[in-house]
Amino acid sequence: MPEYLFFTRWLNLIFGGLVTAVMQMLGLHPAHPGAPIDDRTALEILVTLGLIAFFVLVRLTLSVEKPAPPQHLAEMIYEGIGGLAEQIIGHGYERFQAFVTCIFLFVLLNNLLGLIPGIPAPTSAPMVTLGIAVPTFLYYNYQGLRAQGLVGYIKQFAGPIWWMAWLLLPIEIISHLARIMSLTIRLYANMFASDMLTLGFFSLFPIGIPAIFLGLHVFVSVIQAFVFTLLAMIYLSLAVAHEH
Repeated sequence: MPEYLFFTRWLNLIFGGLVTAVMQMLGLHPAHPGAPIDDRTALEILVTLGLIAFFVLVRLTLSVEKPAPPQHLAEMIYEGIGGLAEQIIGHGYERFQAFVTCIFLFVLLNNLLGLIPGIPAPTSAPMVTLGIAVPTFLYYNYQGLRAQGLVGYIKQFAGPIWWMAWLLLPIEIISHLARIMSLTIRLYANMFASDMLTLGFFSLFPIGIPAIFLGLHVFVSVIQAFVFTLLAMIYLSLAVAHEH
């Protein structure tokens, strides 16, 4: 049995049996049936709960005359992401702003957890980044279908020249499916490398020098969260764009 974090052990104590039963019903066999929830999954849940608590706090303390610090922070993030979404997605970006803002915050916080000694960044595991990439893929395709209808959305895949549709359609479908792997591998590879680099220098030089690499980890975490969000916006803009 691996040595789990306290929060992970607590989750396994309460939900471990249920999770194991559900996995077995799906034909999956956890490596540790008594403790199927690992640290990275538990940390993802912790980040989710933290974000929900933050949003609730902002809502409860919302004020026009005397905004509290959490409200200032929320407005700054929301306006920053909103400005970027307006430039990339264009008209009607507001209905996607909540999704891309949550994606940015979720990826960023999971990345930054790697700063804590002994805590792995959840995004340094491929299954975690895949778990973020798949909902993003499903979301932008759903929005594309909603905005253009089934026929109009398929026309995007077929291209502007009707007699080339037989060739372009499978290529476009494969290209879209490849976006899942692109989002997954890009985030995972960068965060895994950053985690290993930071861990390696902490092992060799426990004082002083690792601070430089902690700063590098912060930089990589912010950039990767920004890139993931930027790509999600680009995919959304392409999916909902109407031909003129």
